[in-house]
Amino acid sequence: MFNESLVGGLVAALLTQASVAQDAQSVIAKASHAIGADAVKSLQYSATGFDFAFGQAPNPSAPWPKFIEKSYTRTIDFETPAARVDRIRLQGENPPRGGAGQPLIGEQSQSQTTIVSAGTPWAQEVEIWITPHGFLRAAAKKDATAATRAINGKNYTVVTFTGNNHAKVNGYINDRNEVERVETWIDTPVLGDTHLEVTYGDYKDVSGARFPTHIVQTQGDYPVLDLQVSDVKINVPANIKADAANASANAQATNPPARSEKLGDGVYLITGGYAVIAVDFKDHITLFESGQSDARAAAVIAEAKRVIPGKPIRYVVNTHSHFDHSGGLRAVSAEGATILTYKLNKPYLEKVLSQPRTFNPDVAQQQGRKPTVEGVGEKTVLSDGTHVVEVYHLQALPHHDGMLVAYFPKEKVLFEADAYNPQPVGATPPSPASPNNLSLLDNIQRLHLDVQRIIPVHYPADNRAITVAELTSWAGRSGS
Repeated sequence: MFNESLVGGLVAALLTQASVAQDAQSVIAKASHAIGADAVKSLQYSATGFDFAFGQAPNPSAPWPKFIEKSYTRTIDFETPAARVDRIRLQGENPPRGGAGQPLIGEQSQSQTTIVSAGTPWAQEVEIWITPHGFLRAAAKKDATAATRAINGKNYTVVTFTGNNHAKVNGYINDRNEVERVETWIDTPVLGDTHLEVTYGDYKDVSGARFPTHIVQTQGDYPVLDLQVSDVKINVPANIKADAANASANAQATNPPARSEKLGDGVYLITGGYAVIAVDFKDHITLFESGQSDARAAAVIAEAKRVIPGKPIRYVVNTHSHFDHSGGLRAVSAEGATILTYKLNKPYLEKVLSQPRTFNPDVAQQQGRKPTVEGVGEKTVLSDGTHVVEVYHLQALPHHDGMLVAYFPKEKVLFEADAYNPQPVGATPPSPASPNNLSLLDNIQRLHLDVQRIIPVHYPADNRAITVAELTSWAGRSGS
C-alpha cells in the first residue's frame, strides 16, 4: 500500500510538472503569435532618449548620471545570435555631476557589438534575450514554467526559465499577450548579484509584428536606459560583424603584469592598470586604491608583497565609490585589510560590498568574509613615525562628493583619481575647461600643498610624470 501511494504521488507530481510546462508553452505560443516573435529573425529599432552611467553617480545616494541619446539604433540577429548598438550621446547633466567622462563636449559616437560564442559572458548575451521577442524565443527552447501573479492590482502570467548563469529570467505577460516586463539577475563586480529589469510599453504594429515604443531598463535600482522608439524594421539583413574598435577594447580589458616604480624610501607606484601606491609602514602595507577589478587587485597585491615582503596588507584607501575604483576592494578586503574611505561613502560601501556573489563567487564570498569599512573626515594623517601620508577630502568636486586624495609631503607627490585624467601630449584642452580640473587646482591651493608630481589613478599611457604646471596649462590657467 505504501509503495502504491508513493508511485501514485510520483506520477501525480510528474503529471503536474508536465501540465505546468504545457501551460508555459501555451502561454509562450500565444504571446509569440500576438507580437510575431516566431516570424522575427532579426530587427532594428531607432530611438531617442537617455542613457545613465552605471556605477558613476556623484554620490552614493544619487541616481546614475544622465546622458542624452541624440540617436540610438539597436540591431539584433536572433539567429546568430548577435547584437549591435550605435548611438550619438550628448551631455545630460548641467552642470556636470558624476563620472563617465563628464563633461562631454559636443557629440560622442559609440558602438558596441556582441556576437555570441562559447566565451561570451552571459551578462552580455542576456541583453538579446531580455527583449520581448528574444525572451519568447529563448523561453520556447528552455524548460520554462508559468504562474499567475497580481502586481499592483494587475494580473500577469509570469513565464520563467533559467539563464546560463543559473539565475531566473522572468517575463511578465499581460492580458494582451504582450511581454510587459523582463527581469533577471547578473553578476557585477561591486554589487555582486545584481537585479536587471526592462519594462516595455506602448506596443505598436510593425510589419506584421508588434514592438514596444517605450523601453526603460534599470540596474542597481536606478535607470540605465530610457528610450522612445521612433522606427522599427523587421527581418532586415543584420550583417553584424566585430569591428576594430571592439577588438581594441577587448585588448585593453586584459590584465597586464603589474610594474612598480620607487617614488621614495618604502613608497612604490604600481602601474599596468589603474595606478596604485603601496607604502611600507613599520608593521604593515597600506595601499592607495586597489585596482579596478578583482583580477587587477590580485596583481597589485602580488606586486606589493613582492616589493614589500613579509608584511600584511592592513589598509586600503578608497578614493571614491565609483565602481571602477571600488571593483578591487573585496579582493583586498579578503586579505584582511580595512577599507578607508570618506565618511559619505562608508554606509554605501558597507552595504554593497557585503552583498552575495552567488553567480560568480569571489574569494571573500568563499571565505564568508564581509569587508570592514572605516569612514574618515576632511583630513586624516597616516604615520608610523617614518612615513607620513596626508589624506584629504576634495571639496566642491563635481565628479564625486566623497573624493579623497593622498599627499606625500616628503616625496611632494599628490595621488588623485578622476579630478585630472591626462590626455596624450599634443591633445587640445577642452573649452570651457573641465570643472573637475579647476576644482583640483583650487583644492591644492586651499590646502597649501607643495606638489611637484601628480600621480593620476588613470595613469598616462606614455608613463610621463605629470606636474601641476601641466594641469594648470590644460585647465587654461596661468601660473601655479
